Amino acid sequence: MNAPEKSIPPDSARRIKLVIFDVDGVLTDAGVYIGTTTSGEAVELKRFDIQDGLGMKLLQRAGMEVVIVSGRVSPATTLRARELGVDCYQDDEALKLVAVKDLMARNGVEWDEIAMLADDIPDLPVFRLVGLPAAVANAVPAIADLAVWRSERRGGEGAAREFCEALLEARDELSTVVEQYVNERSDL
Repeated sequence: MNAPEKSIPPDSARRIKLVIFDVDGVLTDAGVYIGTTTSGEAVELKRFDIQDGLGMKLLQRAGMEVVIVSGRVSPATTLRARELGVDCYQDDEALKLVAVKDLMARNGVEWDEIAMLADDIPDLPVFRLVGLPAAVANAVPAIADLAVWRSERRGGEGAAREFCEALLEARDELSTVVEQYVNERSDL
C-alpha cells in the first residue's frame, strides 16, 4: 500500500469544481439495517454522520458542486441527499461512470477538476480518472493504493468531514468559509 500525503496538494485542490461522495462505506459505516413493519412494509435504515453533512455544506459555500453517487438504490440515501440539498445518483448496477460523465457534461468540468471520496471496487471506474482521488481509512487496497489522500477516520465516522476540511484547507478557504457560516448564525 502506498502512503498518501497527509495534506492535499494545493494545486490539485484549487482545480476542484465537483466533489463526488460514495455512500455505503464513505458517508455511512457500510451497515444497512433492513426489516419490516408489523404490516409487512419494508424498512431500511442507514446511519449518516451529521458532521460529514456540514462538511459537504462548507464545500458548497466555497463554490464547489457536491454530489452523491451510489451503486445501490436506497430511500435512506435519497432522504439524506435531499436534506443536504445535493444531487444524488443511484444505480443498482453501480454504473457510476455513466452518471459522472453526465455530470461532467452538465457542469462543464474535466476529470482533473473532480475529487472523489471512495472506499470500494464499484468506485474504481471513476476513481481512476478523477484529478483528486481520496479514500476513507477503511478503503479496500484497490482504492487505498490509488488515493493521493486518505482519511484517518473510517467511513460513516467523520471521514467525509475530515476530507472536506482538508480540501478547503488546501485551497486556503477553510477559515473564511467557517467564519462566514458562524457570522450568519451570530448576533452581531
